[in-house]
Amino acid sequence: MSRIGRKPIQIPPGVEITVQGSRVRVKGPKGSLEREFHPDFPIEIEDGRVLIRRPNDERKMRAFHGLIRALISNMVTGVSQGFEKKLKIMGVGYRANLEGKMLKLMVGYSNPVEFSLPDGIEAAVDKNTLITVSGIDRQLVGQVAA
Repeated sequence: MSRIGRKPIQIPPGVEITVQGSRVRVKGPKGSLEREFHPDFPIEIEDGRVLIRRPNDERKMRAFHGLIRALISNMVTGVSQGFEKKLKIMGVGYRANLEGKMLKLMVGYSNPVEFSLPDGIEAAVDKNTLITVSGIDRQLVGQVAA
């Protein structure tokens, strides 16, 4: 069995999880996330824990087992604590500026590079060179930071 897949996910106080077939909806103090998973994996809630069962021991199913557990765990952590990435701009004359939902980067081009932040993502600029990207969706925070 997958070592990660068989670990139950503890549901922290203030977090509500709803399972409808293969769709999981997680609500918490920071917001809500919803995601569709592989239909062959039964997802159950027992005694304040989320359990993911595996239908068989095929290689593909073993891989999905750990992945689904990690994704649901990230959803629970995101709505309860959130995620953040810190970026540091290094270079002579390089700086960043935040105007509403628009991040303007002066990184050596003749014009500033403008990056529009997607919904659900917040950014903060400190000392013109430190950028903090935060949100509840771990995948989206990582993609924006990259």
